[in-house]
Amino acid sequence: MSRRSKRRHRQQGEKHHAPRLEQPAAPAQIAKGGTKGRTLLIGGAVVVVAAILYAVSSSSGGRKAEIASGSVTNSAPLATSAPALLSATAAVASAVGPSGPKMQFATPIYDFGRVKSGEAVKYTFVFTNVGGATLQVSNVQVSCGCTTAGEWTRQVEPGTTGSIPIQFNSADYGGTVGKSITVTCNDTNQPTVVLQIKGDIWKPIDVSPQFAVLTVSAETLSNVTTVRIVSNEEAPLTLSAPECNNAAFAVELKTNQPGKQFELAVRTVPPLPAGNVQGQITLKTSSTNMPVINVGTMVSMQPVVMAVPSVINLPAAPMAATHAASISIRNNGTNTLALSEPAVNEKSVGLQLQEVEVGRFFILTANFPVGFEMAQGQKVEVSVKSSHPKFPIIKVPVMQPPRPARPVAAGSAAAGAASQ
Repeated sequence: MSRRSKRRHRQQGEKHHAPRLEQPAAPAQIAKGGTKGRTLLIGGAVVVVAAILYAVSSSSGGRKAEIASGSVTNSAPLATSAPALLSATAAVASAVGPSGPKMQFATPIYDFGRVKSGEAVKYTFVFTNVGGATLQVSNVQVSCGCTTAGEWTRQVEPGTTGSIPIQFNSADYGGTVGKSITVTCNDTNQPTVVLQIKGDIWKPIDVSPQFAVLTVSAETLSNVTTVRIVSNEEAPLTLSAPECNNAAFAVELKTNQPGKQFELAVRTVPPLPAGNVQGQITLKTSSTNMPVINVGTMVSMQPVVMAVPSVINLPAAPMAATHAASISIRNNGTNTLALSEPAVNEKSVGLQLQEVEVGRFFILTANFPVGFEMAQGQKVEVSVKSSHPKFPIIKVPVMQPPRPARPVAAGSAAAGAASQ
């Protein structure tokens, strides 16, 4: 056999014995593998990139030597191969995506700008499930009764969107407002998402307060409060004389700034009728946006001397820690009040009396020790002497739940039943 024939025979033998490369799995087969398939795909891509980078690094060192010796003249393809492979691997990882559900809102905050008081603000928050599993929205909680949530999308598949409709009633608001909405879902990275709607509420006329409350006592039946009226319109505002539907109130209108700012003085007119006293004040205006102003008013009758709380409630006996109970004593009478000689019919309890506002407001503190326990049928009472002739002694009783009953052992119960 000639030398050329031997060389051809040897090349054919090497070709027949070369190992076969396995075909990569089809994308559909990888998808059927679920999370395991995605994990293997990413892991395989990382391994391939690492191997190629290692080969590139090694070849680069060899090329440098060759370049130094003058045997290599072009190494550009080698320099661009690594970034291209890294970009391909990143694209594969991005296509796989997170394995669990993931909620992403187009915007978590809606600024409705400026609306007129009384207008309804409506907005629909849109979100997308950018995860790899079904997103479930279990609850949407609003911050107050002025805001309501409509029927929201409760289940969103990967790659699809859902919505949460919100409505805000601006009737009782003025100025800058903000309301929050809390969304609960099965996204483990953010199980709760807080949304917000905000903006400015414009009122043609601001009335503050909308409801005037006057506090009186049996000794001080006369009292006065004020209501501020401010116009936000460009045209000057004109108000008619105020009228009240209850003779127990007297109303007087004052002008602080013509056409802009006014003040309404509301007074009680003794003698006041017994029970709850309420009324409504009405003013006509020159504003077409708010032609009538209505202001509610009420009298709150307070005791001349008032102690709060009226009863001290202690933790169950025996107490595991010290307990300080504070009693606020307020004088609503015409004369100043003096308190003295605080007392309690239990030696282990300490007392401290503090005068916060001279002749008007006091705080009486009772300190109960660890292990304090009232005996069955015992009456414990905190008291203090007063300079008021109708209230010479102010008393506050003490209440405590009894010691819990001890559980009866099973053996003892069986023995008692057998003896019977």
